[in-house]
Amino acid sequence: MSQIKIYANQSTIQKHRMILSNAIHQALVMTLQYPEDKHFHRFIALAPEDFIYPLDRSEAYTIIEISMFSGRQAETKKRLIQQIFSNIQAQCGISPQNVEITIFETPKENWGIRGQNADELQLNYKINI
Repeated sequence: MSQIKIYANQSTIQKHRMILSNAIHQALVMTLQYPEDKHFHRFIALAPEDFIYPLDRSEAYTIIEISMFSGRQAETKKRLIQQIFSNIQAQCGISPQNVEITIFETPKENWGIRGQNADELQLNYKINI
């Protein structure tokens, strides 16, 4: 399971919300072998005065935070990050220079999902890839 937060200027989110969601989800399906129906995306639209970023970024600057179960190999996570960069550039026209991605991993026993601890759930996808 992954929970995705996407932070960006209001104008960037308004323009690219669904395309960004699809680009990120396609990368998760491709690299982590997620089921197609597992979408958990939250968009945090920031007013320009609430989003301060380096001068070498444009107003399309986008921060993506991925919270997921621990257990994936380093190479799998690197492929995921590269696939997200590639998808966003191809589908949204946002340069990788304007995208920052952070993965936060948490053991399954630290998640509660559908009234259960996640380490007790039967998942329909693999974690150790």
